[in-house]
Amino acid sequence: MPACDRCPEEAVILVRHAGRHLCAEHFVELVERRARHAIRAQADMTDGGTIAVAVSGGKDSMTCLDLVRRTFAPRKDMRVVAITVDEGIEGYRDRSIPVVASYCREHGVEHVVTSIRDEQGTTIDQVAAMGLPETPCAYCGVWRRWSMNRAARRAGARYLATGLNLDDTAQSVLMNVCRADVERLARLGPHERVQPGLVPRIQPLRHIPEVEDYLYALLRGIPIHDAECPHSSRAQRGRYRAMLHALLEDEPSAAHALVRTLDKLQGALADAFPSAELRPCPACGEPSPGEGPCKACALSARAREAAGAHP
Repeated sequence: MPACDRCPEEAVILVRHAGRHLCAEHFVELVERRARHAIRAQADMTDGGTIAVAVSGGKDSMTCLDLVRRTFAPRKDMRVVAITVDEGIEGYRDRSIPVVASYCREHGVEHVVTSIRDEQGTTIDQVAAMGLPETPCAYCGVWRRWSMNRAARRAGARYLATGLNLDDTAQSVLMNVCRADVERLARLGPHERVQPGLVPRIQPLRHIPEVEDYLYALLRGIPIHDAECPHSSRAQRGRYRAMLHALLEDEPSAAHALVRTLDKLQGALADAFPSAELRPCPACGEPSPGEGPCKACALSARAREAAGAHP
């Protein structure tokens, strides 16, 4: 590896989309500067308050937690709360939760753990064994969002930070465009429109590629649970991840271009798809766009029905 473009030290990475070699010190500085800029652009914490961070224990969420903590550490009017959802995936989530708990104890961060079993009456492992037409990820995504929002609201958080990185966002843009799902494209975060009962989400890693947030975690010595969910192979997102990686081989700035395109369309998308009027779900009380049960409760009912049919 050649020398850093900013000093004589040996470079640890080639930032391909920018064509720059950076040493460990200047790379860490770059990532932290990008994250601080994203947080300030997406969240108004001028008056202080609480910011929640969704933390699974993987590289993305642990990097996100570390960056949020470092950003607000100098401020006495700020409180950071880590929220972990236990989906009930044996050999996976039960191994990542201790990683998050250890980091939070070391750095004095409040840690809240919620349980899909307690909240929905089942686990993702059990759902996966039911033979349902939907993938377990379809249930997991809805229930995780439901759980994180409720936990963040109960913690009094003004914002909920997630570990979605540049690659994740670019994959979502690509996937929704290929499916012609423009309405879902319009709902991608970060959220500027505040709706009653919903904690707005921000994405500190939105402009940081996956490989860079992974390297940042290694250089900072951040503990991570480096494993893949045993159910992830059934998710459709994997196809679009492979497509994006192939595209990035020839066009290193493609992910940035996809996200910039989304940003340029946000105004038109917001006008075309205004926020739905939310009502309390009659089953759980959480915000729902319809008069009937919210999607989380509807999926829970479906899982209970399937469990009854296959005792």
